[in-house]
Amino acid sequence: MSKEYVYGVVKNVIMEVLPDVNPEMINIEKALKDLGANSIDRMEIVTMSMEELGLKIPLMSFAQVSNIEGMVDVLVENYTNK
Repeated sequence: MSKEYVYGVVKNVIMEVLPDVNPEMINIEKALKDLGANSIDRMEIVTMSMEELGLKIPLMSFAQVSNIEGMVDVLVENYTNK
């Protein structure tokens, strides 16, 4: 699964969870908190993205993630190891 595909899935989930965010503001280098996501929003984005991709990853795997790219990388890495 390509990084671009996973980013597309994550971006769609972000737009669903944070409907007030302009899609043009979302880029792979941004942190979710910079888009106005609180901790509950961030967990929802992670869990919905995993569900969309058919993955089950321990949430602690995302603890050190600082931006959207980090989250995408964890998802891609775990999909590859699936």
